[in-house]
Amino acid sequence: MTRRSKITFSKFDVADYLDNEKVIAAYLSEAAQDDNPDVLLKALADVAKARGMAQVAKDSGLGRESLYKALAPGAKPRYETIAAVMRALKVKFEVAVK
Repeated sequence: MTRRSKITFSKFDVADYLDNEKVIAAYLSEAAQDDNPDVLLKALADVAKARGMAQVAKDSGLGRESLYKALAPGAKPRYETIAAVMRALKVKFEVAVK
């Protein structure tokens, strides 16, 4: 009889890998191209988590709880809110021809 080893996995958190500006920009650029707006909100939340939610909330002028709500799946944040978060994250939108 063979004995099976129990395999354990660590929970994957993309925020652990968002550790430089180039990676963050590529991640957000890909998310922004998705037709589902929740994908971009999740990506912004991931980057905010990687940078520190409290610091991003402070830099964007939002309360921490408001930031969480604005970036939650299904949220419908105003453009001004997204723009403030992006400024706090030191990223910007760019427009390109398809």
